[in-house]
Amino acid sequence: MSTVIHVVAAVLVNAVGEILVSRRHVHAHQGGLWEFPGGKVEPGEDVRQALRREILEELGLEVVAARPLIRVPHRYPDQRVLLDVWRVTIFHGEAHGREGQALRWMAPERLGELAFPAANAPIITAARLPDRYVITPAPDANFLERLDRVLARGARLLQLRATSLPAPDYLELARAVCGRARPWGAQVLLNADPALVTAAGAQGVHLNTRRLRALSARPLSPELWVAASCHDAAELAQAARIGVDFVVLGPVQATASHPGAAALGWKRLRALTETTALPVFALGGLQAEDRARAWEAGAQGIAAIRGFWEGFAEEDA
Repeated sequence: MSTVIHVVAAVLVNAVGEILVSRRHVHAHQGGLWEFPGGKVEPGEDVRQALRREILEELGLEVVAARPLIRVPHRYPDQRVLLDVWRVTIFHGEAHGREGQALRWMAPERLGELAFPAANAPIITAARLPDRYVITPAPDANFLERLDRVLARGARLLQLRATSLPAPDYLELARAVCGRARPWGAQVLLNADPALVTAAGAQGVHLNTRRLRALSARPLSPELWVAASCHDAAELAQAARIGVDFVVLGPVQATASHPGAAALGWKRLRALTETTALPVFALGGLQAEDRARAWEAGAQGIAAIRGFWEGFAEEDA
């Protein structure tokens, strides 16, 4: 079995939210393609040391603040790599290609316009996603007013979960939610039949476990999000097989919304995130302050109903 090459990579984010990418030299492996800056972890280095060294050597930047984003195992025809990706939000210096490589700052939503190595696809997805995924509670008389408050406080990725509503009523509510989210630049995923997404003006679908297991292919086109709820390695594998963009995994801790479900715990969450290249939101009895622990466990961030719906506040990632 071939040795796994451990590579550290950086998603560098500037003050206006753009992300820095660099172009590989034509003579390099996968030459001419764009990539996230970084390089091999040397013997005796920890990942943070390698990140600081590579970014200084390649770009002339001093990394000040960084946190884990995603770990992507990938097998090329000629080698296996583990991409250990970190989100860098504070750095000193002005980026320049110290090895003669071309650089470009890109808005996250435009990263798909460039040609990247295949292993970078999950990184692009993770770079576009926030670290909080807000799930709505069952709608009540004050639902839309409460939604407005959540949006005003910074929610930018929402799942509309209203399982008790018949399809016509759900569609009517979905149109109202999407209309209120649009001015904020927030994206709405429907926990419903994927056929409703276009009619509602939503940005994608969230597949419950039943829908995930029943599908043999991705239900929407690539420009729309497809997410899924997973609880174990088999469901994670099914999500990857049909081309899901990201998943929610849990419950990590005991939760009132799923009182009979066995909690995974943080150790099991970490083990499961290591089995997939998909971005993972941790779910189940979590609050915003659990984000750092989720990042260390390999997750994109936190998904929650009560933890965010009742007290969502915008903070720097």
